[in-house]
Amino acid sequence: MVYFVATPIGNLAEITFRAIDILKQVDVIFCEDTRHSIKLLNHYQIKKPLQSCHKFNEKYAAYKIIAAVQAGKEIAILSDAGMPSICDPGYCIVQELQKNNIAYTVISGASAFVNALVLSGFSTMQFTFLGFLRGNTKEKRELLNHYKNSMATIILYSAPHDIEKDILLLYEVFGDRQACAVREISKIHESIQHFQLSSGLSTEKKGEYVLLIEGASKIENPLNSLTELEHIEYYINQGLDKKEALKLVAQDRGVPKNTLYKFSIDKK
Repeated sequence: MVYFVATPIGNLAEITFRAIDILKQVDVIFCEDTRHSIKLLNHYQIKKPLQSCHKFNEKYAAYKIIAAVQAGKEIAILSDAGMPSICDPGYCIVQELQKNNIAYTVISGASAFVNALVLSGFSTMQFTFLGFLRGNTKEKRELLNHYKNSMATIILYSAPHDIEKDILLLYEVFGDRQACAVREISKIHESIQHFQLSSGLSTEKKGEYVLLIEGASKIENPLNSLTELEHIEYYINQGLDKKEALKLVAQDRGVPKNTLYKFSIDKK
């Protein structure tokens, strides 16, 4: 069995009893950074062999994990903080485990963007998590344009050296909206700062950030003035297939996707 174990995102006490039991039970622990994970393991007096599993060796680590399980060993997988596979190594391993019919499960726990969403006070009815903005400025802008008219709360991660550039780009694409920057979650200096995108963050930039941006209002989204069929046709004419178009229309209008199927039965 392979266990994907969520670890604390700040306060070391924020780990489940089950996670501690599993870490004591397994034979080998694969870590994003063994130097980081050893602090958590030492805190709970857990001594196990550690192997590295980071974004540069994830495929190779997956083969080692499969071989270990086939040899009868139980494996735990940790990221530095939070849930493995969420902007961290993990999903490639899941794919390889599926291909090889190896049993695996998730040990529940914290994830930074979920905590930040609750702390922000923004709508939790619909939200879109984008992770870190990747690529060059053009590629980032194209990605954000895809969500410009969505009424869902937008969530992304940002490093301290990128935060100002990310906020400026968000303002260029989304216009002036209310935003929230959350950092040091569950730590002594936990910070929740609301601001306008046009103003940016005035504080010193330290630590990893979770950025949250309020979704577009119905007034801001001119596509919602179209009929459902016209709205679907708009996205199809942009080169999207019907499935992608329905997903975006549902986001724009704040309705379940299945309520739009009847408007698209003649669209192939």
